[in-house]
Amino acid sequence: MKRIAPLKRRETKPAKVAAPKGHLDLLPGSLRVIAMAASVGGLDALSVILSGLPANFPAAIAIVMHLSPDHKSILAEILNRRTHLKVKQACTGDILCSSQVFIAPPNHHLFVTKGGRLKLSSSAAEKVHYARPSAEPLFASVAKVYQHNAIAVVLTGGDGDGSFGVQIIKDNGGTVIAQDRPSSKDFSMPATSIQTGDVDFILPLDKIAAKLVELVSTGNLATNSTMAAKKNTKRAADTSKSAK
Repeated sequence: MKRIAPLKRRETKPAKVAAPKGHLDLLPGSLRVIAMAASVGGLDALSVILSGLPANFPAAIAIVMHLSPDHKSILAEILNRRTHLKVKQACTGDILCSSQVFIAPPNHHLFVTKGGRLKLSSSAAEKVHYARPSAEPLFASVAKVYQHNAIAVVLTGGDGDGSFGVQIIKDNGGTVIAQDRPSSKDFSMPATSIQTGDVDFILPLDKIAAKLVELVSTGNLATNSTMAAKKNTKRAADTSKSAK
């Protein structure tokens, strides 16, 4: 009887999953990420900034805004109608992409993990600065993953949310922007960050979008950050004194 040789198992390679359009995180730190935080007056502030950014804006944006956990948020829908960028409420597993905006849902902290993948905390996670979501987890996680390609923007709002996170952004070579007093509905959040000495640019609301375009269009955010820090030392000190 003729012996039949055993069949060889065909080797199959896992299918490659294409990254979403605009996903630039092919190399560590290649995607520029802007983390924004706002509270009181935040809707108007975010509307002004996002409406001033072009459709091909070469950076991803993640936003934390203090929202009531008792109601469904329509912030993403509202902002989506006011900008050329795509805006959505963040979900665990989303991947940061250029020209897209991801907003933390109410009652969940937002984290950025390796590869630009987003992760939400549980609704039982500890509040930070009496807030959930808070700027601190977002800023810290963006700093860790994107380092000198990270930009933190602290906008109008109460309390001191973001003040620890901006220090981590700076420690990792990133850039920090704070909204100025005259254009803020509540200057507490920007003022507390400014008092750390780690804010590079203190800007009127209507100048922030242009500065973001300028920063992400250049090759070295860290260099811009260092130069700006030297120029703004006196201004930051003066603003901090007036905020007390």
